Amino acid sequence: MKKIISAALAFAVCFTLALPTALAVDEGEERVTMGADLTERQREAVYEDFGIEEGSVTELSVTNDEERAYLEGLVPDGKIGSVALSCIYIKTLAEGSGLSIEIHNINYCTEDMYANALTTAGITDAEVIVSAPFPVSGTGALTGAYKAYEDITGMSLSSLAKTVGAEELVVTGELAEYIGSDDATKMINELKGMLDVTQTMTDDEVRAEIKKLADLYSVSLSDSQVEQVLKLVRSLEGLDADELQTKLVGIAKAAETVNKTEEVASKVFDSVKGFFASVGSFFTDLFGSGD
Repeated sequence: MKKIISAALAFAVCFTLALPTALAVDEGEERVTMGADLTERQREAVYEDFGIEEGSVTELSVTNDEERAYLEGLVPDGKIGSVALSCIYIKTLAEGSGLSIEIHNINYCTEDMYANALTTAGITDAEVIVSAPFPVSGTGALTGAYKAYEDITGMSLSSLAKTVGAEELVVTGELAEYIGSDDATKMINELKGMLDVTQTMTDDEVRAEIKKLADLYSVSLSDSQVEQVLKLVRSLEGLDADELQTKLVGIAKAAETVNKTEEVASKVFDSVKGFFASVGSFFTDLFGSGD
């Protein structure tokens, strides 16, 4: 499965969040992060998914302890596991290109969930492939993406943003198991769009907003689920709210442009189809007249 999320469409699909400023990077830089506990045969299978030869790209290793640094306390031990198996290929793209996400053997995290978490951490323009040798949750792959991006830039992503990105991935994933990944992503993104308002609200008022949103999606959240979402909202508020507003305005304008472009492209495609259909009819009539 592959989904391309442009900087513009990220607003509509992922509703990107107040980010630390994305790090400046050169286009075309590549890295691979491999789970430290893969067998040689498993490594070969993952490299096949990446579509590159082993050794052609700088490789980094991610351990289970490194995965736990961001995920422990957020997800049950069963989802983190005791070994590191998730792998990431990342290639930096030109500014404004957005995120291209492709997943293989990932049965918990979706493309949109990765896009949200990566954007929250400040990774906004990259081709990303997430793979594992057999079906896994994929939560640990986020650690690999952080490590690869930091190695490319030579700079550290914001510790707060990385932690919040991981929390967002987990909370969205757990909601997805209950209400479906699309609705879970949309619901979290609705709340992300209200952060300037929720900052002035009491916890009870935010809880009420969460329940209202749940009603809109025709679901009833348990008290523990509401508390989990409330905690995420408060964590997201810790990021730069002013930068959030600036990015949202810019992305919204870009989204409008992309929508118009897609509409024009669709019309052109229909016209081309019509042209070739006409040509086909012409030759059918021409050569069919002798029957």
